[in-house]
Amino acid sequence: MAAANRTTGPIAGAGGPLRPGADPLPPRSGRATARHSRIREVAVHLPERRESAEEIEDRLRAASPGIRVPSGLLRRLYGLEERLVAADDERASDLAAHAVDKALAQAGIAPEEVDLLLFAAVSADVQEPANAHVVAAKTGLTCPAFDLTNACNSVLNAIETADAFLRAGTYRRVLIACGEVGSRFSRWKLSGPAEVRTGIGALSGGDIGAAVLMEAAEEPGVLGGAFFSNSRGWPAATLFNPYQVRGEPLGLHIDSERLLGSFQSLRGPAGRWLEEQGRALKECDLVCVHQPSVPFVSTFCEWMDVPEHLIVPTFARTGNIAAATLPLQLVRAQEQGRLHPGAQVALFGLASGASAGIILLTW
Repeated sequence: MAAANRTTGPIAGAGGPLRPGADPLPPRSGRATARHSRIREVAVHLPERRESAEEIEDRLRAASPGIRVPSGLLRRLYGLEERLVAADDERASDLAAHAVDKALAQAGIAPEEVDLLLFAAVSADVQEPANAHVVAAKTGLTCPAFDLTNACNSVLNAIETADAFLRAGTYRRVLIACGEVGSRFSRWKLSGPAEVRTGIGALSGGDIGAAVLMEAAEEPGVLGGAFFSNSRGWPAATLFNPYQVRGEPLGLHIDSERLLGSFQSLRGPAGRWLEEQGRALKECDLVCVHQPSVPFVSTFCEWMDVPEHLIVPTFARTGNIAAATLPLQLVRAQEQGRLHPGAQVALFGLASGASAGIILLTW
């Protein structure tokens, strides 16, 4: 299948980004000085509840008595130990708002100092208005706000969008919020091999909130990126809107084999772009990649020649947390002391559709 691609931003020489307490942001009127962007803060909010793989399998047996669910199935197929599950009264906007509050507190930034809010996630409270407004109301933000969605690449595309705005001088600070409630996309009533094949993967979805604060900078933090699509692969993973499409099945449907094939077609364009930049993922200090399962991470490392020690594993104890996967890995890397000024970081996103994206950073 043919893959289309798009490149955003130049790959610039590595330079140290502005750090907290350094020079102030370029003035809004000084477009010429706001030539770069950087990630200032990243934060996540993890709900307290955990649901083990055994508990998930027990629920499936109770809801689908006509199918056989072998013990340890989710561990063998996906490497899942447990997933994060939000409280029944928590919405995607609540999880995102908690992460936003944390990111602002870490940065010492007041809500009125944010110039733009982007909500980027698979999950959503509402079809209308933009979910960004719901998050803004819960966090005291008064800036312009809108949603940006591209399945599990939503946050990565939001970073791309924020970088363009910041380099153009349109805004000086952009906050990206993400709230995922993937556990609610689970399909419990399955009958027959076909439904099991497309329904079992949905049982690994997890819940989380994430936030990424980006700023204009005088030195490059975001070095550049490229995005690729194979849109003929869109039927491989679907979550239809029941208010818009009648007769389509409800819940998340994943044809894992077909989805993997649609990802595989994007390997070549991504690899060629890296070669054109004179970059190799194995030369980075950290590689963050979307993690729909533990085995997929190993497959990705083989595809892109990445040593597994450069990856921050998250899936086994969270489940598939969709667009929040990359922010969580950055937070885990910070906790492990792997992110330091000057560290070279690659964010590699893969999403149903299918789409792939790479953003290179100097931390």
